[in-house]
Amino acid sequence: MQKKRRNPLQMAGRFLFPLLLLSVAACGQQSNTPANSPSEPAASTEAPQGDDAAQVKIGIAQFVEHPALDAAREGFIAQMAKNGYEQDKQVVYDHQSAQASMDTAISIAQKFEADQVDLILAIATPTAQAAAQTSKQIPIVFTAVTDPVEAGLVSSMEKPEGNVTGTSDMNPVEEQLKLIKEINPDAATVGIIYSSGEVNSKVQVDAAKAVAGNLGLTISEAAITSATEVKQAAESMVGKVDAYYIPTDNLVVSSIAAVLSVAEDQKIPVIAAEENSVKSGAIATYGIDYTKLGEQTADMAVKILKGEAQPGDMPVEVQADMKLVINTKAAEKMGVEIPQGMLDRAGEVVEQ
Repeated sequence: MQKKRRNPLQMAGRFLFPLLLLSVAACGQQSNTPANSPSEPAASTEAPQGDDAAQVKIGIAQFVEHPALDAAREGFIAQMAKNGYEQDKQVVYDHQSAQASMDTAISIAQKFEADQVDLILAIATPTAQAAAQTSKQIPIVFTAVTDPVEAGLVSSMEKPEGNVTGTSDMNPVEEQLKLIKEINPDAATVGIIYSSGEVNSKVQVDAAKAVAGNLGLTISEAAITSATEVKQAAESMVGKVDAYYIPTDNLVVSSIAAVLSVAEDQKIPVIAAEENSVKSGAIATYGIDYTKLGEQTADMAVKILKGEAQPGDMPVEVQADMKLVINTKAAEKMGVEIPQGMLDRAGEVVEQ
């Protein structure tokens, strides 16, 4: 009788099958091993567990780097940590700068949409507009936006609707212009340099024009389209203005050194719309704290992430606390003597 030949694959299967069972059993045991077990491999490829399982991703779109916007971002991140969202633990951030380019701002917004981040923090009006135009589902909180209604971000300050809300940095323009008259009672004309492409800047120029007459002032404006035009604009006003007013314009603030160099050389005082510009070399402001504004924005973001509120139902918030900040060194460089009464009521005096 002929001996039946065994199939080599069948023979291999008899030995491999038990080994496969052992391998599956071993894998099952490893998946149940606690995260801090000494037996766990140092470079595990398993999905995050514990706190990492609840990790949320926030995309931060910042229009340009300058002290005010940086302070808002840092305040946001610090306050998120205080609320239990510590960086690289419960939350990861994807921080992107548009470098003052609207096209780049749109690309950043598209990236966040494709990545399906849990929330977008938009710092400044252009990046907020780009995010709102790109994403209709992802919650968006903005900060450092002067007039979100005029910018088309929300339906109203009280009820934004949609998926967007945040904090406004609308500054007390009239109170700030009063500082010019306090420093120089004879001042008659104030020069304002602003970006023609920023809605929030035009809003501030219009606000200045609306109140200037009551203060005995007239406004001379110079619109720019890029940061490289800032110094030329400042120089064009020499001999025509008694002071410069720097609004919260991203292009101008990021190039404030150009204005200051002209102001110091020509002894023309500079009043700013926010305190970081004063710390950079302007004489004074009566305004908001961008770090605190960022913190306030973080508190709103936490409510959204926890499901306690929807952006469309959350009123846009403003900062209630304003303070007078004076830079005595800057005043000296511009040939200005700060009145004692102004120094006495200052919330902060710096020398830099």
